[in-house]
Amino acid sequence: MAEIIKISDFSAPELDVYARLTENQLLNRHEPEKAMFIAESPKVIERALDAGCVPLSFLMEEKHVEAQAKELIARCDVPVYTASLEVLMQLTGFKLTRGMLCAMLRPKLPTVEQVCENARRLAVLEDVMNPTNVGAIFRSAAALGIDGVLLTSASSNPLYRRSVRVSMGTVFQVPWTFLDDGGIAKLKDLGFKTAAMALKTDSVPIYDAALSREEKLAVILGTEGDGLAASTIADCDYTVLIPMSHNVDSLNVAAASAVAFYQLGVLSALDGGKPDKL
Repeated sequence: MAEIIKISDFSAPELDVYARLTENQLLNRHEPEKAMFIAESPKVIERALDAGCVPLSFLMEEKHVEAQAKELIARCDVPVYTASLEVLMQLTGFKLTRGMLCAMLRPKLPTVEQVCENARRLAVLEDVMNPTNVGAIFRSAAALGIDGVLLTSASSNPLYRRSVRVSMGTVFQVPWTFLDDGGIAKLKDLGFKTAAMALKTDSVPIYDAALSREEKLAVILGTEGDGLAASTIADCDYTVLIPMSHNVDSLNVAAASAVAFYQLGVLSALDGGKPDKL
């Protein structure tokens, strides 16, 4: 049974994990088995628990213990720290958490091969460094027929606090891991055709029928501003663009991902007679 512990002082050490540890400190590269992340809001916490993530403690407004948090607390034998709204409002962004946070251990990541196994559509994020964009891409991936996400090491970690929140917990629903150098070659070895999202004279439009016909396709999205590296584009099987109007040259990477995932995930699944992917 969870122990309810009231906190009245913002400087209390029990609040360190929520209020004072940086993302790098939570990541704990020296002892990865102790690495943590923070899940914010009941829906995100529920999805994390459903995915098998291990909780360490809760922090919430007192009124939620017997209300919206009751079922979640019942699932976890961990300390539940409560505090008044006045204390909790000293936490940056607390208004966005719907009054509830949970510190959890980071799960062990799968291998690239495990993410790719049985996958039909993948997203690959090359050096996408904005955690808001990463979270938004995951939310689109979960909704629009993407079976897994691979990220280069320079990309923002999907379990950073903002990414988890923006994704609405879908980072726990879509398999993901980091891709080593030479990732394009590995994907090809695993049977994937690769499509680089880039503005090039030889790009094909996103609705090109050849893309939908590919049994296994990895959609590769580049960093904010600079886009994909020239070497990545050269190594890919396709270079793909989203046709624009009003002289707009491109979309934000998160918006572009939603368009690409819908066209190449949802619609191609229907074209291929596989509506079970929706």
